[in-house]
Amino acid sequence: MRLIRSDVNGGFAYGNNLAIKTINSRYVCLLNSDTNLPDTLDVLVEYLDSEPCVGVVTPRIITTDGSLDKACHRGEPTPWASLTYMVGLERLFPRSGWFGQYHQGWEDLSTIHPIGACTGAAMMVRMAAINQVGLLDERFFMYGEDLDWCRRFRETGFSLIYHPDVTVVHHKYKSGLSGASAGTRETTKAWFYKSMLLYYDKYNGGRRGLFSALLRLFVALKVRG
Repeated sequence: MRLIRSDVNGGFAYGNNLAIKTINSRYVCLLNSDTNLPDTLDVLVEYLDSEPCVGVVTPRIITTDGSLDKACHRGEPTPWASLTYMVGLERLFPRSGWFGQYHQGWEDLSTIHPIGACTGAAMMVRMAAINQVGLLDERFFMYGEDLDWCRRFRETGFSLIYHPDVTVVHHKYKSGLSGASAGTRETTKAWFYKSMLLYYDKYNGGRRGLFSALLRLFVALKVRG
């Protein structure tokens, strides 16, 4: 194990990029500090070896109660998909092609299949794909950088794959929010919504229509609590 020290806290993307720059291997595995390291990561390596067009493969991630961490199985967070998720339509119609897009709820979670995005909590990435796409976008201090990276891989022609034969347990929030002060929790929440807005602006050309106005109002209200 190698410890890389940094004089600044540049955020999730910054920290991971520091490590990625030092790596000379075929693949890079991002793994949060609040996850259990599985002994089956070689399954993901073998899968990437056999599928050269796949840029990212993510394991099945579960929380400590055994339920799926849905962040490992997401579609492209389009404005429509995000809206149906935020207002609760996805919960009402999880398997709908119209309302279940945010987490691709119609898919069979017991099978290997393509997804639109996954979480940076546990993902294995092809280094050759990183060399084409670039590192994580450090404008995202925390949250959203994984969605952005996944989109860039897809737009460059690489597939993203959900692989349920490998399971990672995610002790969610233990690496950041567990036992945190109220102030830290509020700051973290603010970063989440700011990152959502940054992602929207990055891929929607600064549009200023009705949806954009409503989104900005929603973020402002959430940040203020």
